[in-house]
Amino acid sequence: MYEKVFSDAKKGYEASTELMKTVFETESILNVSKIILDNGEIQFTQEYREQKRQEKLKRILDIIVRNAIDPRTHLPHPRNRIEAAVDEAKVRIDDFKDAEDQVNDVIHALKPILPIKFATKEIELKIPANYASKSYSVLERFGKITRNDWLNDGSLLCIIEIPAGLQNEFFDAINKLTQGNTESKVLSEK
Repeated sequence: MYEKVFSDAKKGYEASTELMKTVFETESILNVSKIILDNGEIQFTQEYREQKRQEKLKRILDIIVRNAIDPRTHLPHPRNRIEAAVDEAKVRIDDFKDAEDQVNDVIHALKPILPIKFATKEIELKIPANYASKSYSVLERFGKITRNDWLNDGSLLCIIEIPAGLQNEFFDAINKLTQGNTESKVLSEK
């Protein structure tokens, strides 16, 4: 352990006891260290801040792509369309706020450029008996199963609520699993 306090760590200038007494009202290196750790600010490099900002933007985009639709067509926007709108709107990501807390601000900034709203879809599915048990894990991965009835022939009749932005991906996954042998109907959009 290196018990020194620096006035300029990059240049290697050690802080004098007079400077520590003036700034921190103590000469004790341990007390100064505690004050710095409790009340100081950590300086991050520009590359690190930019990397974190890009990670946060990716998380925000994931949330929007998952939950947002075009209110005119009721279909999800492709990710590249949302990314282009974010660039056009010159959206700024706050380094100190969580991604989830910034989603509404980003949506607000996108609305003049892109018709967009958050929605969920309620979908009724009838899955044949030979695919029903395998499909349950796929259904749970995409959304919340609000009703499930096992019919006399072994097939599954269920209602699932999913984020509207996942509708196409959801139908692709179910059709791949059941080889297109699923009956489906969109019941509502909230």
